[in-house]
Amino acid sequence: MALSSARKAAMAAVAVAALGGVSFFGASASEAAPGPAVHASSASAPASAVAKRSVSAHRQAPQVVTRVIGKGRVDRHRWSVALEFHRTLPKGYTLPTLPDGASAPGTSLLCQRMYIGGVRIDHQGGPWSDCQPVTGTNDPGPAGEMGLWGLHDKGLDGSRLMVANPEPDVAYGVITLADGHQVKAATVTVPGTTYRAWAAPIPDGQTIAAVDQYDSRHHQLTHDTNWR
Repeated sequence: MALSSARKAAMAAVAVAALGGVSFFGASASEAAPGPAVHASSASAPASAVAKRSVSAHRQAPQVVTRVIGKGRVDRHRWSVALEFHRTLPKGYTLPTLPDGASAPGTSLLCQRMYIGGVRIDHQGGPWSDCQPVTGTNDPGPAGEMGLWGLHDKGLDGSRLMVANPEPDVAYGVITLADGHQVKAATVTVPGTTYRAWAAPIPDGQTIAAVDQYDSRHHQLTHDTNWR
């Protein structure tokens, strides 16, 4: 369950949230334009080197790329957050339906996998809960989202996780708790994509005084006091 940003709330009206991914292919040797003829006196590349280049040229990017955003312990429980990028829409996944009856756009899937004490948050919603459709590796849609997530009471109490999908210039976030304690979390990017996030734990019984985000030069970019 989660208390999330306005955009996540809008997506919640959709039957199921889903995300999509794209692939990366090396240039195929068969697609290369023919070059000039090589004279007999020219040195030829070893056959093994040619074969290695051919294999590399045809190698595909992984179908699914997962990057751990943060992990540790909170209230004696292990926690972790990872972004999971699916190059293409997974088998069995159906794009959600928008209020006007049309299917949500997307060719790939971006999932936010959050665990506290070995239990995945929002697992009751099925394998694609906390996922959203995206188009390719550079969809700007997820940027700017932020949510507070927990296993019960919609993330309002108990051990919780603050997860942000920040704009490109955000290097890290700092959460200031009501007791003055601060938690800092660095932004992590999924390799080969522009999808990024930072994550930090909120202990049971603590409330949030402020959430601030900074760039790599430590300039404050955002200041939010609307969390609890």
